[in-house]
Order: sequence, then C-alpha cells, then structure tokens
Amino acid sequence: MLLKNKKILITGLANKYSIAAGIASAMHREGAELAFTYQNERLLKNLKPLADEYGSDILIECDVACDKSIENSFKELTNKWPRFDGFVHSIGFAPSDQLEGNFVDVTTREGFKIAHDISSYSFTALAKAAKPFLNDSSALLTLTYLGSVQTVPNYNVMGLAKASLEANTRFLAASMGSDNIRVNAISAGPIKTLAASGVKNFRKMLSQHSSRAPLGRTVTIEEVGNAAAFLCSDYASGITGEITYVDAGFNTAAMPLSEVVED
Repeated sequence: MLLKNKKILITGLANKYSIAAGIASAMHREGAELAFTYQNERLLKNLKPLADEYGSDILIECDVACDKSIENSFKELTNKWPRFDGFVHSIGFAPSDQLEGNFVDVTTREGFKIAHDISSYSFTALAKAAKPFLNDSSALLTLTYLGSVQTVPNYNVMGLAKASLEANTRFLAASMGSDNIRVNAISAGPIKTLAASGVKNFRKMLSQHSSRAPLGRTVTIEEVGNAAAFLCSDYASGITGEITYVDAGFNTAAMPLSEVVED
C-alpha cells in the first residue's frame, strides 16, 4: 500500500462525482487515514456518507476565505492528529457571471479578487497553517487545469487564478523544501463534475478534448486519484514543484492526428 500509516487531510470534497472523491477513494485504498473539511452545514450532508465510506469520522468545518476559520480547523484537527502527512487542496471558485462571455467584457475587479483568493491564496493559507503540524516527508497537492497556460472559452478569470495557483505550487515547493515537505499539482483534463458545470458549454469542451487527446478520450476521477496517491506517497520522494498532467495527453497535441494523416 502506497500510503500505509499516512494521515492526509482532504479539502473540497463536495460529492461522489468530484475529483476530490476520486482522490479520497484512491488514498483510502492505498492505506491512508483520511480527514475532511467542509465549508458549511449544507455540504456536510453530502460529505458525511462519503467519509463513512472512507473510514473517517474526522469532519472539520473550514471556510478558506477566513484566516480564523483556517486556524481553528487545524486546532481541531490536531486534537485528533497531533501531526499528519499532508493535505489535498481541491478548492476553486469564481462567481458564475465571470465564467460566461468575452473575458474583457465580463471580468470585474471583485470577481478577479474572489477567484484568486479562493482558488490560489487559500493553498498558501492552508500550507502556512498546516506547516507546524506536518511530519517529515509530508506532501501537499493541489488541482489545476490547462486553462492556466492556454485560453479556454468561458474559463476566463479562473484561467488566471489557476496560473497563479501553479506559480504558488512552485514557490511553496521552494519555501518548504528545506523542511522536506513536497508540493505538487495535478492538471486534470475536463471531467463532468458539479464545479465544471459552472463553465458555459462544458459539454462541448468534453467533446473537443476527446477528439484531440492522443488516447481519444477524457480521463476519470479514478485516474486522477491514482496519480494523487502516488504523488503523496514516498515513492514520489524526489518530485516537488511539478505540474503533472492527467489529461489523456491533450496538452501535448496541437490538433488531432486524424486531421493530417493521409488516407
């Protein structure tokens, strides 16, 4: 088991279809003890049966928009786990009116600020609060998307926030490396999740992805989960500051080979 005796906190698990659920499932399978955060009571209802499935009774309220809430969540966690081995940051948000239409026309100062605060700064805030309680050889992991480096219709300000998150990953890796703490990100291909449904014409994105990706398909939350379990395990002890693509090769292909291969 890749994660036997590891204690890992997972944030942002909203429902069984989310990428975080795929990660939790893989980590549970590989022997990790898991804890979870939730934003509010409404989301707790969805989380509790999933946590039961993964053998966890550690459910902690945490609003990443509030430093005091983050501080309190780690105080509560350390009552159960005085030290632990890392966390998964699966949190991203932009107001819905920022995710539809021409980037220049729809982007506002407030929308820009919210997207960066919740989607990127929260990773730094969690890392700062967690650092005193992390074991040697701990690993932090976040989730990003290709829209950080290539334009994607309607993704808009979230693309900028994900670009910030990827830079954040590298700077955190540099800052925490001396403590033998690794920091990485997974750039997953588009997956039909509740969060993705907020992006206009997401179904068309899925179709385009499948036609261009070398594997000819999208990826699953299970495949992302397997990569996450590896990156948080000691088998990945030499990997930090990396953005690992789990997207069926989509990011490597400029166009489908079928469009240029002669009959």
